[in-house]
Amino acid sequence: MSAIKKFQVTFDCAEPERLARFWCEVLRYVVPPPPEGFATWDDFKRSQPPEQRDSWFACSDPSGVGPRLYFQRVPEGKAAKNRLHLDVRVGTGLVGKERLAALEAECARLVPLGAVHVRTLYDGNDSCIPMQDIEGNEFCID
Repeated sequence: MSAIKKFQVTFDCAEPERLARFWCEVLRYVVPPPPEGFATWDDFKRSQPPEQRDSWFACSDPSGVGPRLYFQRVPEGKAAKNRLHLDVRVGTGLVGKERLAALEAECARLVPLGAVHVRTLYDGNDSCIPMQDIEGNEFCID
């Protein structure tokens, strides 16, 4: 049997560090320490050629279980619906109004961070809240 492969999720974006820090808050991830030889990320950035500064940023699950998230600057803006999105699982094991309440509470936490509440889907038992991050990428709270 072969081992499960580790992977990272990569976001194309306009502002890598800003988007990475947003997702750190959403997922309770952390910004890793700066590269070896640099006391701070600002020191690292200053060492880069101007065209490479702020071109990428990353964050990771502090427990080491979840995938690393990598954010890379691209010149073009978002043009269409995501082909892939994250589902932020906050209602696992809950049903009905209890599940909806958990999702709504998480939505209320994320909106002040810059997330956009698109709509609430609820059929009396199951629920999901589609949202957008600070660059308009879709994700769901479920």
